[in-house]
Order: sequence, then C-alpha cells, then structure tokens
Amino acid sequence: MLLLLITLCVIPLAALSFFFKGIKQSVLNYLELKKIPGPPISNIIFGSIPTLHTSRENIFQKLRQWARIYYPIYNISFLHKVITFLHTPEDCELIMSNPKHNTKSRIYNVLHPWLGTGLLTSTGSKWSTRRRILTPSFHFSILQQFVTVFNEETEQLVETFKKLCDQPFIDVTQHVTQFTLKTITETAMGTKLKFEDSREIEYKKAIFDMGEIVVYRLTYTWLVDKVVNMFRLGYLKERRVVNTLHRFTSRMIAEREKTFEEVQLPKETDEVYTTKRRLAMLDLLLSAKKKDNAIDDTGIREEVDTFTFEGHDTTSAALSFALMLIACNRSVQDQIVEEIEAVLGDVHKRPTYNDLQEMKYLERTVKEVLRLYPSVHMVSRKTGEEVVTGSGYVIPKNSIVLLQIYDIHHDPKIYPDPEKFDPDRFLPENSQNRHPFAYLPFSAGSRNCIGQRFAMLELKAAICGILANFVLHPVDTPETIVFVIDLILRTKEGIKVKFVPRNF
Repeated sequence: MLLLLITLCVIPLAALSFFFKGIKQSVLNYLELKKIPGPPISNIIFGSIPTLHTSRENIFQKLRQWARIYYPIYNISFLHKVITFLHTPEDCELIMSNPKHNTKSRIYNVLHPWLGTGLLTSTGSKWSTRRRILTPSFHFSILQQFVTVFNEETEQLVETFKKLCDQPFIDVTQHVTQFTLKTITETAMGTKLKFEDSREIEYKKAIFDMGEIVVYRLTYTWLVDKVVNMFRLGYLKERRVVNTLHRFTSRMIAEREKTFEEVQLPKETDEVYTTKRRLAMLDLLLSAKKKDNAIDDTGIREEVDTFTFEGHDTTSAALSFALMLIACNRSVQDQIVEEIEAVLGDVHKRPTYNDLQEMKYLERTVKEVLRLYPSVHMVSRKTGEEVVTGSGYVIPKNSIVLLQIYDIHHDPKIYPDPEKFDPDRFLPENSQNRHPFAYLPFSAGSRNCIGQRFAMLELKAAICGILANFVLHPVDTPETIVFVIDLILRTKEGIKVKFVPRNF
C-alpha cells in the first residue's frame, strides 16, 4: 500500500516537473530568438502575423521587402512561436549540410492529409529507407526510358499549341500543367492518362483543388494546426478531395500490382538495365514490398502521391517561366535552336538521353531560369540542435527556420545585375568560385531533390520539341508578371506567350 501511495505521488510530480521544464525551455528559446531583428509586432497576441494577412501578392512582396531591410536574418512571431528567415548561402549551408536539421518544419503539416509522411515530409529512419528504395528510379538507364515518355507527351503538347497558335497569345500554364501531370503519372504509376473519362477528370480537378486548400491553410497561419483546421467550414471539402486522390492512386497501384513483374534494382555502376516493359517508379516500390517488406501499401501510396505532387507542379512552373524568358530573349532562343540543330541534325528528331546531355547551352538556360524563378522558392526545417549563424545570432534547438532561396538567387552580391537573364552565369569559369549553397533550385545536402535529373531532362526535352515547331514571341515579361505566395513559385495570373509556327 505504501509503495502504491508513493507511486501515485511521484508520477504526477514527475509529469509536472517535465511540463514546467518544457515551458521554461520554450520561454528561454523564445527570448533567445527575440534577439534577432524583425518587423515590429502589430498585435500583442498574434505578433507580426497580422501584417501578412493581406492579398497573396502583397505577402510575397512584403517578404521581399523584409529580406532587404533586415538582411541577412530576421524573424516573425506568432503567439509563442518564432520563425527565423535566413538569406545567405553560409547560413543555408549550416542547416542543409547537417543531417541533424533534416526534419521538415510543421509548415509542411498542411500536406499530411494528402501525402502522409512520404519522402517529402518524413524524417529519420523512415525517410532514409524511402530514399534508399526510390534512388534507383533515377538511374540513368531508367531515365532513358523516361525520356521516351517526355518526347511522346511533348508531341501532344505541341499539337495542342498548333491548334491555338492563331490566337494573339496562349496562356501556357494550364497546358503545361496538364503535360507535366501526364508525364509524372506515366513515369510514377505506369499509367497513361488522357484526362477524358470521368475518373481521370475528377482526379485532375482534385489535384488542383488540393493546391488551393494548401495555399488557403498557409495564408491563415493558424490552420496549419491539424486540430484547428478540423473546425473550419471547408474541412469536409478537404476530406472529400483527399479521399478522391487516395482512391484514384490506390486503384492505379492495385491495377499495376496485378501485372507486376519482379525487377532487379539497378545499381549506379550498372551500364545496362533492361525490362520487358517500360518501368515505372511504382514497380520499384512494389519490388521493395515483395522482396523484403520494406514498405507497405500505405507507404507505396504516400510515395506515389508525393511524386505526383512534386513532379508535376514544380516542373510545370519551371517550364512556364522558361517559355516566357526564351520568348523575351530572342538571341538566347536562336542559340538554343542552333544547338538543337547541331546535336540532332534534324530539329524534328526526337532527342535521346545522350542528345539532351550534349545540349550544354540549353542546360545553362534552364539553370538560369531556375535561378531567377526557383520553383521551390523556400524551404523550412526544424533545427535539431543549436545553430550559431554567420551574423552571430543563436537559433535554439527545435526552432523553425525558413531558407529563402528566392532572395539568395536574387542577391546582387552573388549575382551581379540579378534580374538580368544570362545563361552564361553558369559557364564553368563564371560559377567555379560561387558558394556551393548560392544556387538551390533543388535544395542541397542529404535532402536534396531526388528527381533533379528527371526534371532537367523533362524541361530540356519539352523545350526542344516546342522550339522545333514554334518561334516564341513575348507577351508577358518579367516586368508584367505578379508573384503570389504559395509553396511553389506562382504568378497571380497565367503566363502568356505568342506562338508562331517555325519554318525550316
């Protein structure tokens, strides 16, 4: 009895001690972070956040303004939380190069209903296991097969533009987004979608609806919290949209599994890798499930959904910006076409994997597009240990940091005349002394984008096919587009380009 009484007393006391210790640490962390400069607090409860409750384009501009005023570091507060913004390659390296900071911050919670904890949002051993399973998907011998998909879908995109090119301009965003969605579903799921039947149309609409939901929750910061989000009026719609997405993906996985053939995962040293049919990323996930039970059905769905999200939206944004910039810079456009002719002989020939690798000027052009307009313009992490920044400020463990890639790419100290479009910035002699974390379109460190070679090949193949058939003329320009805050760099309206049939 005495032992029971002691236990009943000790456990609550220990719990209280742990609770107050946590509160004390949170206060100490908050006080440490408040030493970092930042915009004035506009509300005693909500801190600086009310300043950002404005239009999405104003939020984007406000963040750029604060980056200039408070460079190289600032913070904004919300209740007891503080978010620290970093704007230098040196500080980004402190975060990205240290595996202790690999955990994504709670900002990414808005993606959990759809993506679960797939490669984008997971951490620790789960993330490393999934990374190991999926890395072979981007072996060069598999990418060679994917190039065939890129070329086939590019031809369909070109046909769409041919039907519309008599118009004063084409808003490319919608068409390019459908193109990238088709390529990623075929390469990820092995499913060729035409978006003609009701299930496919419903799936495409659900993806776009989910994008709007994510942006809405990010704009109203308190909705990032899962519990708070459950009480908003649009929560039931979110559940319906997520169910539609999961139902479609699960059906595609089940159909692929019926005809599944065991595959041997390629190694980086393999020179030849063949299979009886065109491989999809899903095949490697199914193989990992069958072989050693390294992933279950839910995990497979998480990764397929993650690739669909990451693989279509980011590439769509990049290709839309690329077409605009190429239209606005005729000399660059002409040099790309000359290179295509030199490599392919016939510009209408489908480029192979090796052909695309030879197109060095086109690659520099794409890199410059991604410098000016990085699709993933910011990355957020939770610190795994204390960080001392280059300017001497201390960021405690378990703090939220936001790495502002867009601002680094537009820093005049790193890129002179940063708004100028100049592919030659990426000539070896012009980039060899640049800080390795000064160019981050695909992030960096161990959590760098697993699909960056995939994305570069897709962008190059699409540009080849389009420029073989059209001369691009500017309608929208860098001066006329208006950016809005989003997980992906996005414009307020579409991107308009004039397409004129090319005669060879």
